[in-house]
Amino acid sequence: MNKLAPYLNRLFFAAPLLALTLLVSSCSRYSADGSLATWGYVLLALDVLALFDVFRQSWSIGKKILWAAIIFFFPLGGLILYYFFAGRGKA
Repeated sequence: MNKLAPYLNRLFFAAPLLALTLLVSSCSRYSADGSLATWGYVLLALDVLALFDVFRQSWSIGKKILWAAIIFFFPLGGLILYYFFAGRGKA
């Protein structure tokens, strides 16, 4: 049970983000004319920063590719998962 305690603490803070994720992801990232909306630019910038952060880490190449794929295929959800559960900065 002691091994799960850090994850349960993070889950407590991540649970409200689920509602936010569902709300925001239901909104389109594109405007009516097909261009990116402001939210789309913000999400794109955060995803690019997260991808730079992934490849800056001293992890194995497999872990880097896995996190990059999660962020790429699930832009908002992957970004949230990465910042909460990736264990960045831990040796």
